[in-house]
Amino acid sequence: MSKVEIKTADAPQPVARFSQGVRKGNILQVAGQVAFDPSSGEIVGTTVAEQTRQTFANLHAVLAAGGASIDDVVMIRVYLTDTAHFAELNEVYGEFVTDPAPARTTVYVGLPAGLLVEIDALAVVD
Repeated sequence: MSKVEIKTADAPQPVARFSQGVRKGNILQVAGQVAFDPSSGEIVGTTVAEQTRQTFANLHAVLAAGGASIDDVVMIRVYLTDTAHFAELNEVYGEFVTDPAPARTTVYVGLPAGLLVEIDALAVVD
């Protein structure tokens, strides 16, 4: 069973040497997605809510390209730049995640200027 790179024009293209996603068998790992518009490369939004919505749009695009959906996600990792953004993130997060909700880890990190959130996901596809 070999690894397969997952690529889509519907999510931002990586700026370094990594794949948008990688699938091996029924496991799909989606690389960290941020709030870049895939067409323009510009950051979408100035709030955590706006950026989280665009980040999930990008995440959904890579999942779909790999034959998965948010319902297949078993683990999500969220990277925030500020602990004060946690409640706003959670509010928007609930718009995209279905029950049973995936396991989740949230950590606080530095991201490139203007970016407030990054999200990656691990999916198991039946």
